[in-house]
Amino acid sequence: MIRISAPDTAEMGEIVEVKAMIQHPMETGYRRDAKGDVIPRNIIKQFRCAYGGNTVFEATFFPGIAANPFLAFCLRATRTGPIEFSWTDQHGETWSETRQLTVS
Repeated sequence: MIRISAPDTAEMGEIVEVKAMIQHPMETGYRRDAKGDVIPRNIIKQFRCAYGGNTVFEATFFPGIAANPFLAFCLRATRTGPIEFSWTDQHGETWSETRQLTVS
């Protein structure tokens, strides 16, 4: 449900780029299907990325966001630890994914 591009290793103090693409239809509730029925609204409301337990990036989504939202941001490698990605949809369902960053 999410594609992540993040390095496995980094030097202490290095700025690393993290990319994430959430595979999600982001339906606004305004479109209609081939039969003319309204496609129900279905959007991601919140995205959060934490590194070593601290939030390093957070975003709130609205219906105007395109399907499969793509996010890119940077963080400074300060210690070995997990990079945790989590996102929540409008129904309160939450998903998460974790990558480990080893700092030398």
